[in-house]
Amino acid sequence: MRVRGFRGSFLAGALALACLAPAPGRADDAAVLVQQARAAEARYDTAAALALFLQADAARPNDPVILQKISRQYSDATNDTTDVTEKKQLCALALDYARRATDLAPNDPVNQLSVAICYGKLGLYSDAATKVAYSRLVKSHAERALALNPDYDYAHHVLGRWHHEVATLGLGTRFIVGLVYGGLPPASTAEAVRHCRRACELAPQLPSHRVELGLALLADGQRAAAREVLEAALRMTPVEKHDPAAFERAREALRQLGDV
Repeated sequence: MRVRGFRGSFLAGALALACLAPAPGRADDAAVLVQQARAAEARYDTAAALALFLQADAARPNDPVILQKISRQYSDATNDTTDVTEKKQLCALALDYARRATDLAPNDPVNQLSVAICYGKLGLYSDAATKVAYSRLVKSHAERALALNPDYDYAHHVLGRWHHEVATLGLGTRFIVGLVYGGLPPASTAEAVRHCRRACELAPQLPSHRVELGLALLADGQRAAAREVLEAALRMTPVEKHDPAAFERAREALRQLGDV
């Protein structure tokens, strides 16, 4: 079980559970553990899901699906702590497992996108040069995921957000990034809107796609359309662990528009 130097407190119980549980006797036990882990994941019990996926990894080493799921739990756990050091550690662990999954199954779009997401999250806690390097990697891995599956809604989501965030960098910041760090690939709010709209078309039940579309429309200067989409997103039922954070981003955007 690969758990390196973990200092945070949130996952201590999960890791203790994973270490203390009886070692699985057969690789077939992994199927039961994965089933239990998916059930815990569905009820947003990240700590329990992580413990079970780690046990499944011990029973069936080097399974890219299990490794990707471990990565997802570490990534999701960043929503459950306010400690910046812990968040950074969780992101680093998530990236480690995502890269291992991708090394084993590079043609799986979920693995490629997991790497993109992990680089994006880890970049939040990195220095300027690393942020720029990771931003390039976010785009390249998300584009690989989309090339493998052009109808992958979350790949469109991630690319939409990438275009939004890079396109709205201030001129001064963009100049410094270009001068000192070699710049970033071209980005536009129009591309942000296109990708986010496609994500909504592919998975209309997911509020996070709708929120991202609203924010992209706002960045593109389409204020009325942005307001309509963001208000619609806030009427949706949350279905994923990170939806509350997406809803707060929507509320903040509407406050800036003077609506809430």
